[in-house]
Formats: sequence, structure tokens, C-alpha cells
Amino acid sequence: MSTVGKALSLLDVVSREERGMGLAEIARLCGTDKATARRLLVELGRHGFIEQDPKTKKYDLGAAPMRLARIREQRFPFLRIGAQIADQLSEQVSETVHLSKFAGERLSAVHVAEPPRAHRISLDVGLILPLHATASGLAFLAACCEADSQALLPEELEAFTEHTVTDRADVGRLIAQTRERGYSIYAQGLENGAISAAAAIGMPDSRPLGTIAIAAPLIRVDEAGIHEMGRAVAEAASRISREYFGLDGDQSQ
Repeated sequence: MSTVGKALSLLDVVSREERGMGLAEIARLCGTDKATARRLLVELGRHGFIEQDPKTKKYDLGAAPMRLARIREQRFPFLRIGAQIADQLSEQVSETVHLSKFAGERLSAVHVAEPPRAHRISLDVGLILPLHATASGLAFLAACCEADSQALLPEELEAFTEHTVTDRADVGRLIAQTRERGYSIYAQGLENGAISAAAAIGMPDSRPLGTIAIAAPLIRVDEAGIHEMGRAVAEAASRISREYFGLDGDQSQ
């Protein structure tokens, strides 16, 4: 891996933690020695991507990623458009709605809207959504061409719960069902007791930009209810595509 690749991998490791990290922990998670990790941290710190707490000596994200994110959002206002529609959808269905974006060969949550209910599904912004184990992942794969959907799936599919589908052929059948319906449904793939419906946010002549999903407690949703959520989330995905690109969500393929 190049020096740039190592630095970006290190930055990614630090970004996943909600707290500061020590040098030894960073080196271990990056699979490198402490001297190399320290050298990369110093260089990233010089450019504002990493900050070190002078008291604890732990490292955390600096201000540079936020500055770049603001510039990106000004030029390509995906989050502003998508978050507004996600908030409206959450209010409409009284369930958690999350918006995700595909970048760096991963799908991750970039906005979460939660309803004012004590019993709800919660997730954090930045959560990586495994493509084979979430409704968001299935929706994303279904909106890709067949070659891409196969290439994006890892060889070994990790089981996060006893309900996670880990057979590639079975995942393929779920993808086919999603394409036919226009939205995905997945129960307890990543978290026990949760069920989700998701749809891809189309992008012209390319992979989809991301997905939007409704997540609800399984005990609260019957079969008719989850399909109603699926239709609602498909319409929300199309709205985001229309406002962002001026096209319908199903034109991403």
C-alpha cells in the first residue's frame, strides 16, 4: 500500500471511533508499527486532518475533513436535499429513517431522523452498512448492474445475527426480489428485533449515489406495513433523485 493509502486508512480508523485513540491502538488497528503510525499521524496533523489532545495524548479527527465536507456539500448538496426528505418521511411514518451514501467502496449512514417514540431503532451517523446484511445494502446492490453487484460482495459474508443471509445464492435471490419490487426488505440482518425497507437513490449512468431506508422494531410491523413502508421509501428515493439530478430514482442502472 502506498504512503497516501496508509495515511487514508489510518484516518478512516480514527474516524470510526467516538473517542480519542492512543498510538498503540491506532497502530494495531491499522496493522502497522508504532513508528510508522506516529509518522503518519504527525503528517496528517500538520495538514489539519488529525488533532492530538495535549493532556491525554490521544488522537482524534481534526478540522480539515469538516472543511472539505462543507465545500463538497456546497457544490453537491446531496445531504441537504436528502436530509430534508428523510426528516419528512420519518415524521410521516413515525419510524427511524436513515440516509446513506456510497463512497470508498462502502455504504455508510450520513443522516438519521428518529421519531419521538421511546421504542425505536437507533443508529449512528457514520455506521457502515454491510451490503449483504441490510436493506440499504440490498437496495444499493439491486440498483447496480449485475457485474458490479457481484464484485462488491466480499467472498466471505459475515453473519451479524443468526438471521443474516450469508449464502451468495440466497443474497442473489434477495437482490432479484428487490429489483422486481423497487425496494428491499430485510429483517434482523444486522440487528435482532429490527426490520427495514430501503430504496436506492439513482444516479445517471453510474452506480446509485446511496440509499434511503426506514427501520422499525419488528414487533410493530406486519407484512402489509413493511410493504407500505417500502413504497413510501421508494417514492422518497425518487424525490431525492429528481431534486438532485432531475431524474427518477430508477434510472440509475
